[in-house]
Amino acid sequence: MLRPFLPTARRLIPPATTAGIYFVAASLALMVSRFEGGLAFVWGANAFVMAKLLTTPRREWTGTALGCAIASALATGLFGMGWLAAIPMAVINMAEALIVATICRHAPVDRMVMASTQSLVTFILSLCVVADTVTGVGAALVASSLKPVAFGASWVQWYTGHTLGGLICTPVLVLLMQGEYARWRRSTSRAQKIEAMLLLAIFAIITVHIFYSARYPMLFAPLLPLVLIAFRVGHLGAAASILILAVVGGVATMTGVGPLTMILSSPGERIQAFQFYLALSFLLSLPVAAELNGRLRLFRMLQQSEARFRAIAEHSGDVVLEIDVDGIIHYASPSAHDHIGCAPGLLIGQSAANLADPIDRAQVMAAHRHALGHPGSVHQVEFRPLVSAAGLDWYEMVSRALVDAHGVPSGVVSTIRDISRHKARQRALQEVAERDSLTGADSRRAFLEKLESALLHSRNGICASLLMIDIDHFKAVNDRHGHGAGDAVLTAFVERLRPGLLPGDSIGRLGGEEFAILLPGSDIDRAAMMCERLRALLVGPIQLDGGEAISVTFSAGLVELDGASTRGAMMEAADQALYRAKHSGRNCLRLAA
Repeated sequence: MLRPFLPTARRLIPPATTAGIYFVAASLALMVSRFEGGLAFVWGANAFVMAKLLTTPRREWTGTALGCAIASALATGLFGMGWLAAIPMAVINMAEALIVATICRHAPVDRMVMASTQSLVTFILSLCVVADTVTGVGAALVASSLKPVAFGASWVQWYTGHTLGGLICTPVLVLLMQGEYARWRRSTSRAQKIEAMLLLAIFAIITVHIFYSARYPMLFAPLLPLVLIAFRVGHLGAAASILILAVVGGVATMTGVGPLTMILSSPGERIQAFQFYLALSFLLSLPVAAELNGRLRLFRMLQQSEARFRAIAEHSGDVVLEIDVDGIIHYASPSAHDHIGCAPGLLIGQSAANLADPIDRAQVMAAHRHALGHPGSVHQVEFRPLVSAAGLDWYEMVSRALVDAHGVPSGVVSTIRDISRHKARQRALQEVAERDSLTGADSRRAFLEKLESALLHSRNGICASLLMIDIDHFKAVNDRHGHGAGDAVLTAFVERLRPGLLPGDSIGRLGGEEFAILLPGSDIDRAAMMCERLRALLVGPIQLDGGEAISVTFSAGLVELDGASTRGAMMEAADQALYRAKHSGRNCLRLAA
């Protein structure tokens, strides 16, 4: 019967424990520091709630706040201003903690209050400027309404007690709740632990002497060891020092001993003076420790990053270069010896552009400038090397800019890899794409690109002619001898014509039995003579592997390229001339109109 209630009971244990601790802290503060019958002069209970909220998930906030609100109401009713003030003060206390926790958790800083200066400043501003300023008004209204105390004095009591209690206790509690002490104990050496203990012991002895034995008010004396501990031990040591100072000095002041007893005023005012002294000590040591902690974390991150970079660079098969803004190499990985044939040390101080062949250096330098001008993006450039250790003929450089703390580019990291095999495959594929697989003539796409180039040259006065050719009665060859014989005829046709072409001429297969010949440097008269010479090359029959002999002829249309016309217009003109040749009895040449 009890099983359904066990999970619920387990969930209630953490909020109940938190509420119990809060009740004890609040009750003690009310019993020992309500000197004037109103608000307490010392208040650290809310620091515990703030630390709890800052170190737990948001889904647990409701239970924590509700449990501590009940504890606050009980403490106020039993030891504070009575039951009429219990609920309002509980709401105000929880409002203070929730405001601080909400601001700190929404700010883009570390959840650990003392992890960095930015996070510590955010905590201080949210507590001192926002939370206690606002909630102090509500607390002062409640106190001045129920007790014979002034509104202004009550606001000052609330603000000083809660602000100083939060500043002193919350960072220490956050460190403990997040296991910072356990991490410090695991990560520090024996010698560092002994040093920390000795420094804290010396600080405790000095503090006890100042507050219990010194004949003169020497409140400045603990400050030097306090700063020393912040530097040597870090934020955890600084927090421990503040805690020692708070306990020793607080007990002494509240019991009427120590240098603050020289202040001729009420006990409450002496407690306030001590809290101000404690706050100044806090602001002297903890921000220094937080800044040192942030710098230490950054230094460790840089060390790890540098180690990773070196490991990757020194074991990478690619060449890794670190180049400054002027293009000078500052670092070269060991693989430079295998790829470039030069020791890495000899490359340092040289211009990275000198690695490239002179015809590609402008592109390499442009890529370097582009990487510096667009930090955060990757830039690639392909180049031929000036010197290659392994006979490699193409490299690819991938570059990305390095930026400093202000976002200004300070250099470039470049990776150079061999792409010779890739380039060879690319060339092979390009050659395949540019050749007709059956005849070896130019493919239609390659031929049209050459025709487009010849048209551009013709606009500069360089003459050229286009010859459209169609094998006569080729369908009859396929029908009578089969498509295999037809393919053999097409291949032999191109082979017969090639010897009659000049080195700059091109023959392309446009489709089926239709071919085109581009004759750069030939006007229409010379092109017509060339056509007849090609016709003479086909006088003898084509011998097939099976012993058959097939005689073929061709009809042709010829046009001289006009730079003012388009490629399509030139092909149409040559095609119309070819059409007239076919209808003129075939095996003849016709000129474009």
